Amino acid sequence: MRLIKYMLVAALTAAPAITIAQAPASAQTRNPIVKREFNQQRRIGNGVKNGQLTPRQGARLERQQMRIHRQVRAMRARDNGHLTMKDRRVIQHRRRIVSRNIYRAKHRNGGIG
Repeated sequence: MRLIKYMLVAALTAAPAITIAQAPASAQTRNPIVKREFNQQRRIGNGVKNGQLTPRQGARLERQQMRIHRQVRAMRARDNGHLTMKDRRVIQHRRRIVSRNIYRAKHRNGGIG
């Protein structure tokens, strides 16, 4: 039972990283929001792969990423496909927090707070 749970967590952790990784390289380099999301997904995936993060930690960080992604989509839907400067600041702040969480989880034995 425990093995199945870990396999499910690992699969859920890898799935969002795969979809973002499949985005065209030009989109990743042009849009700073997409580029940062891609880099953070890569950091989480590498951390789980090399053992710095447990699958559970990786899944938690992935959920944080997905919440931000959903928020960006909602902001864009609200403003006809555009992000206002305020929206960009909010997203940047939240991404900064997730980035800090990734760093702390990878460099601390206890994991995420």
